[in-house]
Parts: sequence; C-alpha cells; structure tokens
Amino acid sequence: MSTIEIDIEKSNESNCTNESEMKKVNTIELVNKNLKKRYRAERRFKAYGLVSICFALLCLVVLFTDIISKGHGAFFQTYIQLELNLDEDVLEVNDIQNMKQLASANYQGVIRQSLRTLFPDAKKRHDKRKLYALVSSGASYQLADQIKAQPALVGTTISVFVLADDDVDTWFKSLDDAKPFIGRMSEKQLVWLESLKKSGSLHKKFNTTFFNNGDSREPELAGIKGAMIGSLFTILVTFLLSFTVGISTAIYLEEYAPKNLFTDFIEVNINNLAAVPSIIFGLLGLAIFIGMFGMQRSIPLLGGVVLSLMTLPTIIISSRAAIKAVPPSIRQAALGMGASKMQVILHHVLPLAMPGMLTGTIIGLAQALGETAPLLMIGMVAFVVDVPGALTDPSTALPVQIFLWADSPERAFVERTSAAIMVLLAFLISMNTVAVFLRKRLERRW
Repeated sequence: MSTIEIDIEKSNESNCTNESEMKKVNTIELVNKNLKKRYRAERRFKAYGLVSICFALLCLVVLFTDIISKGHGAFFQTYIQLELNLDEDVLEVNDIQNMKQLASANYQGVIRQSLRTLFPDAKKRHDKRKLYALVSSGASYQLADQIKAQPALVGTTISVFVLADDDVDTWFKSLDDAKPFIGRMSEKQLVWLESLKKSGSLHKKFNTTFFNNGDSREPELAGIKGAMIGSLFTILVTFLLSFTVGISTAIYLEEYAPKNLFTDFIEVNINNLAAVPSIIFGLLGLAIFIGMFGMQRSIPLLGGVVLSLMTLPTIIISSRAAIKAVPPSIRQAALGMGASKMQVILHHVLPLAMPGMLTGTIIGLAQALGETAPLLMIGMVAFVVDVPGALTDPSTALPVQIFLWADSPERAFVERTSAAIMVLLAFLISMNTVAVFLRKRLERRW
C-alpha cells in the first residue's frame, strides 16, 4: 500500500472518529435537554398539585369559618332577669302539695305582672302585648319546672332568669355589629330592651335548651336532642344489620363461593350498588317496607333498615379487600396444623382482617349518618317534638333536622341550623378519626 493510500485511510478514520464524537455530543445534549424538559414538567406538576391542595384547604377553611361564624351564637341564649312575686292568688294555688295545682298554675300571669311592674307606661292592650312578647312563650314552663321541684317558693319573691324571645335574642347578640338586628320589634320594645340592658337585666348564658329539647316552632325553644336520639337509634339499627350481613357476605364470597357466572353476577351487582344514588334506596324503602310490609313511617327502625341497604355494598367491598390482604400462608399454616376451614376463618383470617373491616364499617356508618334523601322518602321529615324513647317511636334525624331548620323563615333558625351542622360535622370527624386510629393501631404489615 502506498503512502498516499495510508494517509487517505488515516484521514477517513479520523473523520469517522470526529463524526462519532460529534454524534455522542449531540446525543448527550439531546438527552440533557429532554431531562431538563422532564424536570420542568415534573416541577410544574408538583406545583399544580400543591396549588390544588392549597385551594381545597382554603375552600375548607372558608366553609368552616362561615359555618362557625353563623352557628357559634346558638350555643348561647339571652335571658331576662326578673323579680317574680309568687303570690298564691296570682298563681291560683291554695295547696302547694297538690302537684296538679302546681302544674296548672298561672305562671305566665306572674311573669307578666313582673314586666308590668318594670314598665308601668305599657297601659294599652297593644303595648302590653308587645311587652309580653319580649319573653319567650316557654318561660312559663321553665318556671313551672322550678316551682314543682321547690314548692316552698310559692308565696315568696325570687329572682329568675326567664328565656327571652328569639327576636330579643338576635337583637342582643347583634349589638356589636355595624347594623344591629331589629326585625319585627317596635320602637317601644327597643326602648324597653335598652332600659333592661342598662339595668343589667339582659344576660347571655350557655344554651342548654339547644341540647335538652326537641324540635319547636319557636327558635329559642328548639333543640337537637330528639334528632340526635333519632340518629343514634337509626345508626344502631344500621350497624347491627349492615355489619353482620356485610361481614357474612364478604366471608362467603371470598372463602366459600365457587367462581362461576352466578357469583360473578353477584359481585358485579354489589359494585354497581355502591354507585347507586342514595335516594333510590329511599324509594326502595317506600315501595317495599312501607308499601308492601306496612311498616310505620318516620321511625328509626325503618330508617336503619333503609340505610343498612345503602351501606352494605361499602362494607362488603372493604371487608373483601381486608380478607384478601391476609397472606395465604396464614391459611396454609393453620390447615397444616389440622384446623378446619371454619376454624381457619374464625381464629386466623377474621382477627387479622378485622381492622380493615371495622374501618370500612365506620366509614359506611359515617356516610349513613349524613344522609338525608333516603330518610325524606320514608317520612322522617315530619315535625316531631317529643324525644323518641324506642326504635318504633316517631322521630327525625340530625341531617333532616338541619334541612327543616334551613327552610324556616325566622332569622334565629339560621344560627341553629349552622350549630346543628357543627354538631353533625363533629360526629362525622370523630367517626373518621376513630377509623383512622383503628387502622393504624390494629393493622399488621406483611
């Protein structure tokens, strides 16, 4: 080979080396460029997620702030301090040991006499009616309870805090606002209230009525006790039915049921029922349990049965997932030690799967506690004053009570609606907290 050919070959080799090095450099630059683009996209994605979380938290804070700002006043009630002369003639009582006389005594007359003594300028019938309207219609019942507990007070003069009317309560609470609430009160009533305020006769106290009374047409007498007891009975029935049936169904489908078209059909329907609107279960309860079986409307037993149908899919799905999470080696070891199929399930699988089952059950019950639509369909929207004492007593539920109060025209019901929402949220948050605690406390990692 000549010297010229050797030089040409070396030149070609050097050119190829330069080209390969340039290609490597270009490839590295392209990779680095793509990496930078991917890193920028990842940072944008993280930023979008952070902004979304912050926006969600902001909405939650705004919602809670609005509810609390409107509802915290319901936990306090305005009272008027009056000097009551419990004269036997005014009370129309001649035997303080006679409980019937004490129960039917003229307590309203005693309160009105005290008001007339404070404001003797109210002489006309119209003015007297406005004066008497400052005090709640339930004040006489509270005084009656006090006198029946202490009959010796008859014939004496006592200082009593009587419940104020809802308009008076709203006015007194709004005095710090830029524009105090006047509502339906007249100028004379405002003058009387200013006089009571200056004399220190208007007081705000913790509203025990809100927790001790049932529903009422008068906002100052309305409470959530009946709705809370109704919700408690309803959730109790829901738990007893949905937990036992749901756990049994999950065990059968995971441990015993053969894999065929029938079990596939059941599984598909269970998954579909978990997405069915809750009002459909109310229609089912109305058509089946009321229409066919003739169950009484507006009772916790019926409400619990309907809500248990709604929560069953959630409990079954979560329970099956918990059973699947138990390692097969646990079953195989138990069977190898001579345990029967039932013993394996009861002694080994269920204890290990129980945390997940309880978590799903509590979440399902929390969902049922906040449901309104199914209960409306079965008549639990009725106005019920008495507190239920059994599963078959007429009652309402806390979400339905909130729905009823939200539709009331009186302004005092606005804060009671928000306060009831606060109580319901407290229950829901507590139940979800218990579910998280049980999962963290009892779960085992494999």
